[in-house]
Amino acid sequence: MRMTLQFLGATEEVTGSCHLLSIDHEHLLLDCGLIQGGKADELRNHDPFAFDPESISAVVLSHAHIDHSGRLPLLVKAGFDGPIYTHKATAELCAIMLKDAAMLQSRDTERVNKKRAKHDLDPLEPLFTVEDAEQAITQFVPLEYGQVTRVIPHVDICLSDAGHILGSALVELWLGEGKSQKKVIFSGDLGRAGMPILRNPTLVDTADLVLMESTYGNRFHRSWTDTLAELKDIFAKTVNESQGNILLPAFSVGRAQELLYLFHLYAKEWDLGRWKICLDSPMAIEATRVYVNNYPLMDEDFKRFTRQHPGQHPLLSNVEFIQTTEESMALNEVHKGLIIIAGSGMCNGGRIRSHLEHNLWRPECDVIICGYQALGTPGRALVDGAEELTIHGNSIKVAAKLHTVGGLSAHADQAELLRWYRHFEGQPPLILVHGEPDAQHGLVDVINQDPKTKPQATAIATHGDRLDLTALPQLVWKPA
Repeated sequence: MRMTLQFLGATEEVTGSCHLLSIDHEHLLLDCGLIQGGKADELRNHDPFAFDPESISAVVLSHAHIDHSGRLPLLVKAGFDGPIYTHKATAELCAIMLKDAAMLQSRDTERVNKKRAKHDLDPLEPLFTVEDAEQAITQFVPLEYGQVTRVIPHVDICLSDAGHILGSALVELWLGEGKSQKKVIFSGDLGRAGMPILRNPTLVDTADLVLMESTYGNRFHRSWTDTLAELKDIFAKTVNESQGNILLPAFSVGRAQELLYLFHLYAKEWDLGRWKICLDSPMAIEATRVYVNNYPLMDEDFKRFTRQHPGQHPLLSNVEFIQTTEESMALNEVHKGLIIIAGSGMCNGGRIRSHLEHNLWRPECDVIICGYQALGTPGRALVDGAEELTIHGNSIKVAAKLHTVGGLSAHADQAELLRWYRHFEGQPPLILVHGEPDAQHGLVDVINQDPKTKPQATAIATHGDRLDLTALPQLVWKPA
């Protein structure tokens, strides 16, 4: 039986997760994510798939974030008609997120085509449409954590909680039959122990191969105690000194809900009664309702708090939902006293762009960066010290105070990645994906220093590489 794994996305970069598993003549995709970043990066989404979409028998999706799910409508548009296996909460979130991504594609393409028309250029088509997204949604097969499922001949999977966002999963895959069977673990995106709302990432005992994300492979997050103190200090100084607005670019799924929970827990301690807190993202609002309806998936602290305070749901109690464009635009007429949570989390789209345009140049305002910022994004430019940003064609001076609160990250840092990997018995071969080169090489250097936990083999996947799984525990590569 021939078994291979080919790496086709999130290789030496953080977005575009996609890996092709082949068992004889059957083909299975692990994730099918959108490439995000600068314009050149995003244009790569228009490149043809490195495989025939009609040849794919099934997809296993780790979680709903667009860099893992966002090309599924394009895959369907190109001819894929098989099942998409994922956790049931991920299926619910993708029903929101994929349609939103399609609307953004159509809106962006319409804007580009107006410029092309002025130069007598042919119009472009959007990457995919709402109809493509809706068709993809019909192909989802919802699963529960712990449910063993045969997805293609000779491949069984089981999802376990990855603790990253609601419904996020690490995937256990059993390949082949009998004594020659191999067990592969795909981490998806790993969360962090002790974070609010979600349960801790699941620890797995055994594997013949571990495919692990490495987003923060060379960094350490601040402790949760220090992070809370940092946020309290930001709000206190803004109230007492600058008296402007606070902007929080936030991922609509995961980070937005975490912030709402913190604002509920610490409303009195952080003196938030003096602020109007606005969630200005229709998609984040819908996602928040999915979180509310999936109460059993939350950690024990969240469930206990909710039981003890009936009628005061911690994600709904002290926030104003901003639905319409008109309501969002009205916020730009308010010059102080607003905390605005809006997408996108990397500042490369969504309503946060308008709020930055109206507040970024004001020294009395604050911007809190609370998530990963991919290379080429406006959020990354801010973190790297940009003195101005171009927003809606206008050059906006960066005068607001910028705070990077890394402790809010939903990704495991170096220590947490090592702790998760070191739980495996026998140090199985390890392949790193979903990380930039500096992060990945930093993680490799550290993990290879300890002879007690040094993997049998370690590699960093590069785009197009193919691994012969029948040769495990040796890593036999066919370069791209």
